[in-house]
Amino acid sequence: MDINSVRLLATSLVMAVGSIGPALAIGLIGSRAADAIGRNPEAASRVQTMALLAIVFAEAVAIYALVVALILKFVP
Repeated sequence: MDINSVRLLATSLVMAVGSIGPALAIGLIGSRAADAIGRNPEAASRVQTMALLAIVFAEAVAIYALVVALILKFVP
């Protein structure tokens, strides 16, 4: 295998692993937030705020994975 094949494989592996985790986290956060709002509708605004903040942090992990993948692909 040459170096370009290894880079392409590493890039795809980083993006695969780096996007599965945040996708599962965002799904769980949304599910738990919907359950919490269903149980206590009066606290919906606080639950929404915390859920959106948690989703943003989970999405940041995917962005970090994208940055690492781009570095692996384009930096010699």
